[in-house]
Amino acid sequence: MRRFLRPGHDPVRERLKRDLFQFNKTVEHGFPHQPSALGYSSFLRLMAIGTRSGAIKLYGAPGVEFMGLHEENNTVMQIHFISDQCQLVTLLDDNSLHLWSLKQHSGASELREEHRFTLKGPPGSPPSATQITAVLAHSSREVLYLGTESGSIFVVELPSFRVLEDRTITSEAVLQRVPGDSCNRRSCELVEALREHPKNPDQILIGYSRGLIVLWDLQSSKAMHHFLGSQQLENLYWLRDGSKFISCHYDGSYTQWLVSSDNRQPEPLENLVPYGPFPCKAISKIYWQTTKNGLPYIIFQGGMPRASYGDRHSITVIHGSQQTAFDFTSRVIDFFIIFSSEPTAESDDPSAMVVLAEEELVVIDLKTAGWPAVQPPYLASLHCSAITCSHHVSNIPLKLWERIISAGSKQNIHASNMPWPINGGTNVAPDPPQRDLLLTGHEDGTVRFWDASGVCLHLLYKLSTVRVFLTDADPNDNMNTLGEDEWPPLRKVGTFDPYSDDPRLGIQKIYLCKYSGYLAVAGTAGQVLVMELNDEDAEHVVDHAEADLLQDQEGYRWKGHEKLKTRDGLVRFEAGFQPFVLIQCQPPAVVTSLALHSEWKLVAFGTSHGFGLFDHQQKRLVFVKCTLHPSDQLALEGPLSRVKSLKKSLRQSFRRIRRSRVSSRKRRGVGGNASEVQEANSKFDQDALQEMELAPVQRKIEARSAEDSFTGFVRTLYFADTFLRDSSRHCPSLWAGTNGGTVYAFCLRVPPAERRMDESVRAEQAKEIQLMHRAPVVGILVLDGRGTPLPEPLEVAHDLSKSPDMQGSHQLLVVSEEQLKVFTLPKVSSKLKLKLTALEGCRVRKVTVANFGSCKSDNYSENDLTVLTNLGDIQIISLPFLKLQIRYPCIRKEDVSGIASCVFTKYGQGFYLISPSEFERFSLSTKWLVEPRCVVGVPEVTSNNHAHKSGLENAARKS
Repeated sequence: MRRFLRPGHDPVRERLKRDLFQFNKTVEHGFPHQPSALGYSSFLRLMAIGTRSGAIKLYGAPGVEFMGLHEENNTVMQIHFISDQCQLVTLLDDNSLHLWSLKQHSGASELREEHRFTLKGPPGSPPSATQITAVLAHSSREVLYLGTESGSIFVVELPSFRVLEDRTITSEAVLQRVPGDSCNRRSCELVEALREHPKNPDQILIGYSRGLIVLWDLQSSKAMHHFLGSQQLENLYWLRDGSKFISCHYDGSYTQWLVSSDNRQPEPLENLVPYGPFPCKAISKIYWQTTKNGLPYIIFQGGMPRASYGDRHSITVIHGSQQTAFDFTSRVIDFFIIFSSEPTAESDDPSAMVVLAEEELVVIDLKTAGWPAVQPPYLASLHCSAITCSHHVSNIPLKLWERIISAGSKQNIHASNMPWPINGGTNVAPDPPQRDLLLTGHEDGTVRFWDASGVCLHLLYKLSTVRVFLTDADPNDNMNTLGEDEWPPLRKVGTFDPYSDDPRLGIQKIYLCKYSGYLAVAGTAGQVLVMELNDEDAEHVVDHAEADLLQDQEGYRWKGHEKLKTRDGLVRFEAGFQPFVLIQCQPPAVVTSLALHSEWKLVAFGTSHGFGLFDHQQKRLVFVKCTLHPSDQLALEGPLSRVKSLKKSLRQSFRRIRRSRVSSRKRRGVGGNASEVQEANSKFDQDALQEMELAPVQRKIEARSAEDSFTGFVRTLYFADTFLRDSSRHCPSLWAGTNGGTVYAFCLRVPPAERRMDESVRAEQAKEIQLMHRAPVVGILVLDGRGTPLPEPLEVAHDLSKSPDMQGSHQLLVVSEEQLKVFTLPKVSSKLKLKLTALEGCRVRKVTVANFGSCKSDNYSENDLTVLTNLGDIQIISLPFLKLQIRYPCIRKEDVSGIASCVFTKYGQGFYLISPSEFERFSLSTKWLVEPRCVVGVPEVTSNNHAHKSGLENAARKS
């Protein structure tokens, strides 16, 4: 009966757990998934981005971030800041309006939704009567003007969202005040744009889709002027002094109009098709920025010739004789220009162009010659090439940090030095306690090093492995090179490039030693590169070695992709991490596990066929071990192979069905009394599950067959200096765990430093452990005599960890998908275990050791296991006694890619992908918490400022 007794409640431990553990989702790193709208406040110097899932995110100075989520989860269509206020209005695709405010609470600002509103028409009216197409947040801060599909303009009071029906501007009222020979009823359908006069807030421009533009006086409710365009209208823009405005059109033209003070019918001053005379794409948005030298900046989106450049996403900047069409690799959602907002300034003097594309944010410096790009301090395009793996390293030594930054700065010699122009708000979060790196591996063979110390995930350095191999792309190609006479003058900008030259280049595993500066990366085609950090450019030969993982097997034929071809002779590398040796696994299957021991100068690697050990100091293969089961034919097909054995798949399916039916017949076929049923069940359990003790409240877990595919798949590799042969002598060892539940242990003889180059590293298999259920092994760990995990290589040498206890007996912890089990060393006898699948119905997906410090006392900390399951739960389990401390729901169980991408840190934090372009950061610790904490104050408003505000930087994007 002891198994049913609840453990005693320990109030002291419960209090300590509250001081150690706390779950928080803290910040989202990266670029918002599927952005749909953009807004900017020159008053607050804040930028807002809305998404198709209903999220709204505000950004200012680095570290100043806010996020809100509409309950409806509808697409955000437009964002408009209220003039001179910490407020903004969003329009969703369900035609609802939402008012958001930044309010201070407990010393920090928070983004809150204040009101919501849906415009409703009279009973019986069609939906188009109130379908909002244009929004104008008036500088009086009292009302919104809402243009609709029907041509009517409704006036809504702020902040109550009360409709002021007596101030509605109907299309009929506009037609009555415009000469009949100039337009008809259809001319006033669908309001495309609403713009407030920059000098007179009592006048607004109304732009209708069919080309009619009306200057409307709000006081007298009459049309001051009307302007007739010959083409479908896309957008409007006021010049700073209010004497002219620009209209842009569907045929790729723009027109400049003069607003006269008398009653004469205005005529267009200029009508121009920049990329004519051939048919062109629509110009959907335009800016006309004045400067002190008299030459304006003309900036517009679209307008390219349809036949040749109809698939391009471009924004053109013209200044005098300079003209560049910035070419983006994804669709442009919207853009704005940062210019002088001082009411006393006579010219705009633009400084930067901010472009929100579908997959990245691009900022162009308009002050510097050549208009270079500015590297954003946040909103990084993590998925510029698809992320294939990630690796986190905590507490980076200052020297290594500075060397990585130095290497990265040499890569960005062409980037602008302009200070980040969106700098509103104040970051009041404490400085990060340490320097952390997040390394992401990508499909194109690159590894990116991100500063993950604080709220902003900032790119420090990019490493490319492509130069080692021969591919179709020339690494010296420059996509931005322009010919002198090329027209249109296109220039590629941005980093998003989803296309890989060769999928075999993809990075699958990364391991960085922060003490020695050694880096190992492994790829899709069995390539393992060992690198070291060099502060200067260098040219050298990369040594090659081949590891044949099938050397003792006969009858196997690899059906997957070929290995990558390597460059012979000298290869030139930029400053940074430079490869000095390449180990090529044969067959060239995906590398599934990787471990590096920089003190012993060894690297271990594993694939679906086996694992090997390489001495990267002597550049010699130490040994390989094949882990293939005779039935593992599927392991030879490779992830990129189209060859599938239909016969084998059918055979495996029928075999599973047969096993299932036999099992069910065994349960049903036993009749009679309860003792006979119990006897039959116990016999079945004994046959199927062998030694597993199965409580009545536990699930019956079917033992896995040795014939199941991929049993030789190497899931984890681990180096340890422990007692493997006897309890009197410890030695270096390598441990490997497979998908079939097998653990291999090898004794290593590593020569002392003075004879390291003269004598060879030797290895001998010492143990082989087969788990009863053949569940995949996902983690291996050795605990010292104090029950503490062994320190990392060189950690003790750098005085960052205590020396391990080599007096007491060591313990081996094996984590499989189904349970955690502790064995004594060197006898490898079972000591204790914690069942997860049987009790919880979950399977372990990720496991790591984390150090949790108390928020009440700096003198107390403990090491625990953090475990992520296939249900998306995170469990914290104590060491060495394997007691479940607490469980948190973290990731939706349906989010398989999110669970697979999760990476834990050494101090109780973690990251996982919530979209291809965003990491969600979470914390399990009360002490280590990285989250935005910032204040946005209302700047002092200059007198009569509202009369000079153009409001044009928040121009409504076409619905």
